[in-house]
Amino acid sequence: MNWYEKLNKYFPVEEMKSKKHMEMLLEEKGDVYYKDESDKHVLMYAEFDTFLFIDYLWVSAKTRGQGIGHKLIEKLKAKNKPIILEVEPVDYEDSDTEKRLHFYNREGFRHAQAIGYTRRSLATNEDTPMEILYWSPNDESEDFIYEQMKKMYEDIHTYKDEEIYGKAYQGVDEVLTYDKNRSSANILDNLKS
Repeated sequence: MNWYEKLNKYFPVEEMKSKKHMEMLLEEKGDVYYKDESDKHVLMYAEFDTFLFIDYLWVSAKTRGQGIGHKLIEKLKAKNKPIILEVEPVDYEDSDTEKRLHFYNREGFRHAQAIGYTRRSLATNEDTPMEILYWSPNDESEDFIYEQMKKMYEDIHTYKDEEIYGKAYQGVDEVLTYDKNRSSANILDNLKS
């Protein structure tokens, strides 16, 4: 299996970019968008001046628990910038969603409770609510994280979307919201130990 097949098999269809989209990002935005892979992992991420965004992180089921994910996160943390990622809410039918949250919780990530994030999948045409997790070396505010997410959404997620998919994703202000009073439980607090 190539890197794209590994990601495509693991992540829900509504979260996947097309292979063409990711290849264009790697080729045309190679100064920002990166792929780090081995036979045991695939990490797709974007590095901007002020933050990093983990687009996809896959570790082979055979090698989970061997510290590969931890080493990859440590490598990103060494850049001393906030790290942002999207996760789907816990689905108790899918144990991987909870395992992912446990992993990021152990790595010191926090839930950005003030940031709302729902985008319509071009693959399924369904609204997909996601939550934002972040790790910050300098205790950046959720407001700061929100501004970085907007930049990432416009530079990475919607990059040449009409050309690639024949239609555009929603605008950033329709997808991302910031509300200090948003009544969202901390998804990391409710993890079963």
